[in-house]
Amino acid sequence: MRGQLRRHAAGRGAGGARDPLRGQASLRVERGNGHAALYDRAMDFEDTAVRLWKRLDREERLAAASRFFAQPSEEVLGNALGAIIKARHLRPQVARSMPPEEQARALASVLDPGETVAAALLVTLHLADRREMLTTFLDALGLPHEEGILKEEADTVGLDTARLRAGLDALRARFPAHQVRAYLNTLWLQDRERWDGLRQLPDPA
Repeated sequence: MRGQLRRHAAGRGAGGARDPLRGQASLRVERGNGHAALYDRAMDFEDTAVRLWKRLDREERLAAASRFFAQPSEEVLGNALGAIIKARHLRPQVARSMPPEEQARALASVLDPGETVAAALLVTLHLADRREMLTTFLDALGLPHEEGILKEEADTVGLDTARLRAGLDALRARFPAHQVRAYLNTLWLQDRERWDGLRQLPDPA
C-alpha cells in the first residue's frame, strides 16, 4: 500500500526517541497591521499505536475490533487473542471459541493490546469504516490511488507543506476533527519518514 496504510502492520520506528516538544502547544505568530496574532496550534501526535488506540472512544475501538474479527489477519490473530486471554484471564481454548462479536467486544475493552495489535486495529478502522477519508485526502494531495490505496507512481510526488495543508483542509471540511487527527496520526505511524511533514500541520480543531 506504499506509504498510505499498510494492512495489519505495526508502525515503523515506534520505539524511537520521543519528541522533546511533544505535548506542548506549538504556536506560530503572524504579524499584520503592527499586531501579532497567535494561530494554528500544531497537532500533537501520539508516538505509538497503543497510545493512539487509547485515545479512541469505546465506539471507535469496537468498530475497529469488529472489522478485525470479521476478516482476521492470521499474522495478528494470535496476538489479538493473547491480549483477550491476558485481560480476561481466560484459557486459550475459551478465547478461540468465542463468537467474533464477543471477541470484538473483549478486545475493544483492552487499552493496551500490544503495539502490533493496536497498529492492525488502527489500519483496519481506516480501511473499513473510514475509507472515504483516505480517498478525500489523497485526491486533495493529487496522489494517484485506488480507493485510498496509493499506486506506485505516487512515490514520485513530493509532499511539501502546501500540498499537505490542502489535504488537511479537504479533510477538515468533511470529517470531525478527532477523526482527522486519528487518521493523520495513523498515517504518520505507518511511515514516519514519508509523512513527517504532517506533524507541522495545524490541529484540525
